[in-house]
Amino acid sequence: MAAITGDDGVRIGYTEHGSPEGRPVVLLAGFKAPATSWLYQVPALVDAGHRVVAVDLPGHGAAGPLPSGTTMEQRGRDLHTLVEHLDLTGAVLVGGSMGGNTIWSYTSRYGTGRLGAAVVVDQTPKMLNTADWRHGFYGYGEHNADTYFAEGVPGTGHGTPLLRRGVRLARLLRAMRGTDRSLSGAELELLQDHAARDWRDTVARLDVPVLFVAGAESELWPAGHAAAAAALAPQGASAVVRSAGHGVNMERPPAFNGGLLRFLSRVRGR
Repeated sequence: MAAITGDDGVRIGYTEHGSPEGRPVVLLAGFKAPATSWLYQVPALVDAGHRVVAVDLPGHGAAGPLPSGTTMEQRGRDLHTLVEHLDLTGAVLVGGSMGGNTIWSYTSRYGTGRLGAAVVVDQTPKMLNTADWRHGFYGYGEHNADTYFAEGVPGTGHGTPLLRRGVRLARLLRAMRGTDRSLSGAELELLQDHAARDWRDTVARLDVPVLFVAGAESELWPAGHAAAAAALAPQGASAVVRSAGHGVNMERPPAFNGGLLRFLSRVRGR
């Protein structure tokens, strides 16, 4: 794994796969997840001719530990550091969970000049449920906004229980192997910062195609978040993957990869 240093002095890790001449596809994992969580996507993207960059931002996989005080703005800056270092143009950013909202942090500050498209995997642009947005994290509302994520990601009682997911669980365990499930103080700070954000205006200003993907059985939020978010974007589209929880790309690789590749083929010419 190669590495660069972010503007805060922390290591950012990444691996490259496929032809250097292929269209760049940057894979951004969700909260605590390593770059290897994309292991089922990398071969399919390489076979389709893409240049694939799988990223470990600070606090993930082989990157440096997450510094105290890290915010979503810092994650956007880290992504910017990587994109500039690799001199990417026409890149497609694919973000799972928090990785999806990292894309909005990036575009809100740096624009879309280096991008061709974006894909957000089972992540709502607003996690707090309010009167004008009913597609947030189950049970998270204005009455408990300050405390809901104080100790980690709460269980919701939604979705298929892990032990009943069969081969889907086996895929998740393989992709997330070696991940430390404990949360440091810095990680709890980032989680709460992430949860409080509202990226809807950023999505509405986006001038590149974006695909929002939901897991039909997501344990975190209703699958309708994908269509609701796509409706905000000038060039938005959405898809719901059946028999998939929050880890859509890990639980249902064939279905997810097929939809991703079809989307990439449609936006290739930008």
